[in-house]
Amino acid sequence: MEYFDFAVSYIWEYDVEFVKILEDTFLENELSFYVIWDENATYVADALKNRKLDFGAYLDRASDVDERFEPIGKILTRRKKLIINPYDKIEFASDKATMHLEFIANGIYTPYTIIIPPYKKNKFIYISIADLAKLGRPFIIKPANTTGGGIGVVTGAETLEDALKERKQFDADKYLLQEKIEPTILDGRRAWFRCFWSCGKVIPTWWDDLTHVYKIVYPEEIEKYKLYELYKITRKIHKITGMNFFSTEIAITKDNKFVSIDYVNDQCDMRPKSNHYDGVPDEVIYDIAYYMMNFVYKNLYQK
Repeated sequence: MEYFDFAVSYIWEYDVEFVKILEDTFLENELSFYVIWDENATYVADALKNRKLDFGAYLDRASDVDERFEPIGKILTRRKKLIINPYDKIEFASDKATMHLEFIANGIYTPYTIIIPPYKKNKFIYISIADLAKLGRPFIIKPANTTGGGIGVVTGAETLEDALKERKQFDADKYLLQEKIEPTILDGRRAWFRCFWSCGKVIPTWWDDLTHVYKIVYPEEIEKYKLYELYKITRKIHKITGMNFFSTEIAITKDNKFVSIDYVNDQCDMRPKSNHYDGVPDEVIYDIAYYMMNFVYKNLYQK
């Protein structure tokens, strides 16, 4: 049987750079590495099933969009291998309606939100004028479970009619009607952040919600702008979800509240800034890879 310490699967062409950084990081630290992609997914599933191949740990960035990768995760889960983001945790965290309630219960500020049932279950809904007023205009409409790349999200809704129309698009899904948050300005920058959690470490970045451009948050900025809450909120989200690799969006409002916006994203866009204008700073990606490698090493060899 062939054995590798870590395997990663991917299907998106722009993941190639992230996978290469992961591979270099693991190999430099003497951990073996295996890449699963379009052309070998079926072979890997068969080899695992027949015990010709085995992995110590696994990062799945493919099965959510390509069912050929599903058996790989199922086999490794059944054999109690280290899955970076266990599938039951992803299912729990991907429901925005559930996360909204969990965040509130755990003291995390969220935008004012109205959760409405699936159109299939209840075609008619009642929302009071007072509740609509609290949403403000424009407001956000988003499906609770249909995720990825802003699918189904409307950022400029104006009327209840907009919400009733949109909920028909994914008629088996709950919908969130959400207050649109306008962040405060810190020395000319919108106080909007994307924070990464990588296997025990929080990595905050500036992330402009209008341009989608990232910038590194430097240690002196944490002190200058009192950004410690970014770390606290991200740690809380890890405790709530149990996931080991995700990102979350957090904005600071004009009354200095840290508000969680896009709750949990388990399939983080890891295009590097060196090759993509709106990519993640390369230093951040290298940190994410290192923390993941260290996590795998500890779990496999320091138990």
